[in-house]
Amino acid sequence: MLLHQTTPKTLLELAGVRLEAPSLSDAALVLIDYQNEYVSGALPLDGVDAAIGEASALLERARAAGTPIVHIAHKGRAGGLFDREAERGAIVDALAPRDGETVIEKALPNAFAGTGLRDALAATGHGSAIFAGFMTHMCLSSTVRAALDLGLSSTVVSRASASRSLPGTDGEIVPGGAVHQVALAELADRFALIVPDAGAFKE
Repeated sequence: MLLHQTTPKTLLELAGVRLEAPSLSDAALVLIDYQNEYVSGALPLDGVDAAIGEASALLERARAAGTPIVHIAHKGRAGGLFDREAERGAIVDALAPRDGETVIEKALPNAFAGTGLRDALAATGHGSAIFAGFMTHMCLSSTVRAALDLGLSSTVVSRASASRSLPGTDGEIVPGGAVHQVALAELADRFALIVPDAGAFKE
C-alpha cells in the first residue's frame, strides 16, 4: 500500500538525486530573450525590471569568471512582435552582448530547435548550463526541458526570470507571478535545479 505523502517531493528527490549548483567556471550561461518587447513592447512581464537587474548581476559574475556566454534572441516577423531590426526586438541595453559572446536567434520557443545552440554549448566542453530568461513558462521552460533530452545538466536562476499574466481556462486571470512559480515548480520536479539568484554560484 502506498502511503499518502503529506509533504510533496520532486521526482528528483524521490529518486535520491542531489543536485548542486555548478561553479561558474564549470558551466555555460544561456540568457534567453531579454528583449525590449517584454519591457516596453506588447508583452510586459510582472517584475521585469527586477529580473533584468538580477540577470545583470549574474552576467557580471559570469564574465568575471570567464564563463562561456550565449545570448538567445527570438526573431519575429518584420513589423511584428520581436522584430530584430526594430527596437522592440533588440536585447535590453543592460544585457547587451559583448564582443566574443555568442548570439543565437530562434524562431520557436525551444532555443535548441533549428539553431546552433547545441553545438555552441558542446564547444564549451561543459556538460552543465545555467539558464535564465523570459518567459519562464514559455521559452525558458521549453529550452530547459529540451536540454534534458540532450544530456545537459541544467540550473535555472529564478529571480533573473519572469512571466506575464495569462488568461486561465476557467475565465479567471492567472497572475504573472503565479505563472512564474508554477513553471519553476514543474522544472524542479524533473528537469533542473532551481536557485534564487546569482549568489548561488561559486566562481
